[in-house]
Amino acid sequence: MTQTLERMRRAVGGLLAGPRPQKEGAGLQEAPEDCLRQPLARPEEGRAARLLAAPRRWLQMMAGPPAWSDSPSLNLAGAIAGEVARLATVELEARVQGGPRAAYLDRQLQPVLAALRTQCEYAAGCGGVMMKPCVEGKRIAVDFALPGQFLPTAWDGRGNITGAVFVEQRTLGRACYTRLEHHRSTPEGYVVENRAFRAAAPGVLGRPVPLAEVPLWAGLTPRVVLTGPGGQGPAVPLFSYFKMPFANAADPGSPLGASVFARAEGLLAEADRQYGRLLWEYEGSELAVDASVGAVQAADGRYTMPRGRRRLFRELAVTGADGGDLYRVFSPAIRDESLLRGLDSLLKRIEFACCLSYGTLSDPQSVAKTAEEIRMSKQRSFAAVCDIQKALRTALEQLVAAMDACATLYGLAPAGEYQLALRFGDGITTDTATERSQMRLDCQAGAACWWEYRMKFYGECEAQARARAAEAREEQGR
Repeated sequence: MTQTLERMRRAVGGLLAGPRPQKEGAGLQEAPEDCLRQPLARPEEGRAARLLAAPRRWLQMMAGPPAWSDSPSLNLAGAIAGEVARLATVELEARVQGGPRAAYLDRQLQPVLAALRTQCEYAAGCGGVMMKPCVEGKRIAVDFALPGQFLPTAWDGRGNITGAVFVEQRTLGRACYTRLEHHRSTPEGYVVENRAFRAAAPGVLGRPVPLAEVPLWAGLTPRVVLTGPGGQGPAVPLFSYFKMPFANAADPGSPLGASVFARAEGLLAEADRQYGRLLWEYEGSELAVDASVGAVQAADGRYTMPRGRRRLFRELAVTGADGGDLYRVFSPAIRDESLLRGLDSLLKRIEFACCLSYGTLSDPQSVAKTAEEIRMSKQRSFAAVCDIQKALRTALEQLVAAMDACATLYGLAPAGEYQLALRFGDGITTDTATERSQMRLDCQAGAACWWEYRMKFYGECEAQARARAAEAREEQGR
């Protein structure tokens, strides 16, 4: 117990002030004890510091202003993440089908789907988001955690996270409390450990204290071993990580995903600089009237600009060629054409690097014109969105499996089978109405079955679709 407490303390102490080290190995990967005992004064040497460095940088770029920006920014990182999330979830529908267990799981899943668009945007921005079911009475709530709010402690050779520490912080008075919730699978079962720490200031973990010092945590058990009816722990972790399907070149050994704009960081910085040049060109070429001192001098000797035109007039200590007052209009030609072309070229490079179709960020008038060209330009974006949807499908399946395990462990619903039916739609590249009409013609011609039609467009499982199609045939036969 003491060893585990020390391990958790050292693991997350660096996460708060700069993360902890972790070393990779073959198969199940976990930080060895000697690494955990390294001093936290140099967090840049720690494995967890490298794990979280890139996601934190991507989140900062998404929130803005980015580190390179000393002028107004286009905030392209946030726009790219939002667009990718919209494309991936715009037609998402999900139902858990089956008996009473399935009905219970479906009720718990629907609030998750309502928040999924926002969480998918965060996942696209920082590479992934963690979903953790929490039992609250007779219901199962799902908490979402970004990198920094959780820390992977173990993962397999395929990069699937199998153990993690979740971090929650509360401030009571002048004290900052941190709760660590460690999930891991052991031979004795699935172990969940809770530890509380108190510090005088945020950014450090502090010393261990009882959970009861924070009223909200008073009902938590410090250590619980979860086992099912057969004495075995759940077959899946009680969390699910939605990971972007892109290579994490910033940290190849990390189990965390990569941002959708990770390959375009340099281009995003250059686009902001080009945008700053464009704004400066507009500001520098702003219409003005240079006036001599006498031209703006009133009868009483005071100098006044024409009312409502202070921005237009500029006072100069000069006179005209004949010695009289001078008015000279300053109106240079605006050189925005070349600057706009340069910015548009950068935006196209960003679209390519971020797997977006041309015209998403750049000027659509300068890209594809015909319907076929537009369709072909969307194929790159369509392939990336399909990969993201596959990753989201896997994450939701794992989440429902974790919720099912919680329902079994805590006796929340009758035992039974369930099936998760997901439908993402394909309106990104196809006209759904046209496709439905074409498939109805195929069904009428015998080239396709009506139950296939119901599965595709109604999101029903095969058994339910066959039953509904048979009912429809019986109704038509009467």
